[in-house]
Amino acid sequence: MRDETKCLHAGYTPKNGEPRVLPIVQSTTYVYDSAAEVAAIFDDPTKGLCYSRFGNPTVMAVEEKIAALEGGVGAMCTTSGQAATLLSILNICEAGDSIISVPQIYGGTINLFSFTLKKLGIECIYVDAASSDEEIKAAFKPNTKLVFGETLANPALVVFDIERFANIAHEMNVPLIVDNTFATPILCKPFEFGADIVVHSTSKYMDGHAVQIGGVIVDSGKFDWTNGKFPGLTEPDESYHGISYTESYGNMAYIIKARMQLMRDFGVYPAAHSAFLLNMGLETLPVRMKQYCENAMTVAKYLEASPAVEKVNYPGLESDVCHALAEKYLKGCSGVISFIIKGGRPAAAKFMDSLHLASNEVHVADIRTCVLHPASETHRQLTDEQLVAAGIDGGMIRISVGLENIDDIIEDLEAAFAAVMKEF
Repeated sequence: MRDETKCLHAGYTPKNGEPRVLPIVQSTTYVYDSAAEVAAIFDDPTKGLCYSRFGNPTVMAVEEKIAALEGGVGAMCTTSGQAATLLSILNICEAGDSIISVPQIYGGTINLFSFTLKKLGIECIYVDAASSDEEIKAAFKPNTKLVFGETLANPALVVFDIERFANIAHEMNVPLIVDNTFATPILCKPFEFGADIVVHSTSKYMDGHAVQIGGVIVDSGKFDWTNGKFPGLTEPDESYHGISYTESYGNMAYIIKARMQLMRDFGVYPAAHSAFLLNMGLETLPVRMKQYCENAMTVAKYLEASPAVEKVNYPGLESDVCHALAEKYLKGCSGVISFIIKGGRPAAAKFMDSLHLASNEVHVADIRTCVLHPASETHRQLTDEQLVAAGIDGGMIRISVGLENIDDIIEDLEAAFAAVMKEF
């Protein structure tokens, strides 16, 4: 099946007389005829369902759909994108380990890596996306367990060179984890370029309607966890009857360990109703992504021509420094644009306050156009140095172009620029 068909049919196929639409199985638990059957599931959760902290039929159908879209062997949904990112790392890292990440990533992820993981004893080593291969390799330590990057950086819109970083990671015997939130599998499939694990904030384009928070981890099934660097996957797990994940589950070892060990202990599994709403968003994802990209390109060209704009970041523009990478990795550059308005922070605030159609909100990748000021909102915990490293200027505005009529969007921007020009 192609993506458009997978979005509608993957994960759930009704049998004779069953509901056409994915049912909501709103239950915390599942009944069995014998204690032995329940015991067998506690020994191996892949044999059935016992409790909805591990798995739920509605959620599992969505997991299967997302895995199919990304081309992975399995997926696990979480209650947020941050939870997905955290578990994707804790699944292979522990105190005393380090990870490598580019700084051109979501501000919340930078905070997670720089402070929370540090408190857990995991060091994050930042290496700029533009660094040479030699500089990146030099950053590795014997305890480095993974490399992390975002397909389309939020909000700098830098395109991650997936293949190059994947080759370096594999040369150093570690996996590459890619946050594919903005691109979605409709615009980019990181596994095709060498990535090993993909994470998403499903709250964004996958859901698309700003109705529920969620995340997902997808396993490519291609990384060799038996290379000696990942004993947590190869050695007996004392917390789970001494099971070796690689021996018992082969190329699904990573995602099953995440479910059996981390989801068991952290319990960040989404409710069935949330998964039902996510599935509804996924069903229209290809149609929406096409229109987001079309509307955003029109807005990006308009901004590029505006005398009030200092710089536009949108890889779809031929003038963008990441255009060549976008041509290689992306089938479209999403609906998210960042631009720097002349006049700095005061002008940015005036512009945003003067919009009427676009909402000023802490969200992105919605069906409705929305704007945000990263330096004072989502990335306000970052130092000035970290803001620069993340590609964020005080005058930067992130606009998430929605599905309204493009003329209405442009007219709203024009009115806001007119208000700014009166003062600056």
